[in-house]
Amino acid sequence: MPGSQNPLTNSCRDERIGLALCLQRSPCVLIERNTPKDCLMDDKLRETLPDACLARMRSFAACRRGILDMRKRFRGNGPLSKGLYDEQYEKMSKGDVDAREELRKSSRLY
Repeated sequence: MPGSQNPLTNSCRDERIGLALCLQRSPCVLIERNTPKDCLMDDKLRETLPDACLARMRSFAACRRGILDMRKRFRGNGPLSKGLYDEQYEKMSKGDVDAREELRKSSRLY
């Protein structure tokens, strides 16, 4: 059906947005001015990411693997997205960001 969304893919939405926000607040992006994709793909840059971002990356990867797991087709992959990070993500996406405030938040990631 066009317009309908698969509940299995919606179950990873909060993990994806949480990872995106964590990457945007990391020193790899804020200070060193790398793209979030570069921070994830380059091994040397990935080593500089905070442990919280690495944990979110593992959580997102496990959720994505759960989508393909046929045992979870009946039970579901987990809770659907609750929209925990939607407001923060919208601000970050539009560029409505105070770099000093984001650096202060990133200091809590360590």
